[in-house]
Amino acid sequence: MTVPRVVLAEDDVLLREGLASLLDRSGFSVAGQAGDATALLDLVREHHPDLVLVDVRMPPTHTVEGLDAARTIREELPSVGILVLSAHADVGHAMELLAGGRGIGYLLKSRVADVGEFLDTLRRIANGGSVVEPALVQELVGARHRNDPLAALSAREREVLGLMAEGRSNAGIARRLWVTEGTVEKHVRSVLAKLDLPETTDDHRRVLAVLTYLDNRQG
Repeated sequence: MTVPRVVLAEDDVLLREGLASLLDRSGFSVAGQAGDATALLDLVREHHPDLVLVDVRMPPTHTVEGLDAARTIREELPSVGILVLSAHADVGHAMELLAGGRGIGYLLKSRVADVGEFLDTLRRIANGGSVVEPALVQELVGARHRNDPLAALSAREREVLGLMAEGRSNAGIARRLWVTEGTVEKHVRSVLAKLDLPETTDDHRRVLAVLTYLDNRQG
């Protein structure tokens, strides 16, 4: 089994060292650590890792340096998985990242505390999956507008939609909801039909379609 190689970028030294230690103990190989976006890009170009873990806000201005670096990495090395960590949920940042293709994710730093879920997220991204911060998903799914097509969904279908948007497979949704995979497939087909979204076997296209639709409803 191939050990995923990771490059970390976080200017908080204690958090960065803690993440590196966690990953080393959990089946990952930390190829390098960076405290700013420039050093991150240098490490990625040198090591060509399987996965990059980067904070949105990095020196010198602590605005969107990490996001800019993620965009550059995706352009230069599209096969590298990217997980961006943020202290605050931002729909715009999440949507911009997801538009970059497979193997990409956006997560709140607070999610790192749930070690098992965090490591599962990293593995999913390293394997080409897309992961969205659950708080953003719930914000989008919970948005109510006049003539909102989400009103056509049942409570269970909205729950399935939220898990779909997090990037979970039908099997993963079935495990979370304690139902059969066949039941989930029926709910997914119903959700896609009610939202007038095309059926597809491509998990990433499914995530993008659902999130893009919901994000547009926010306006």
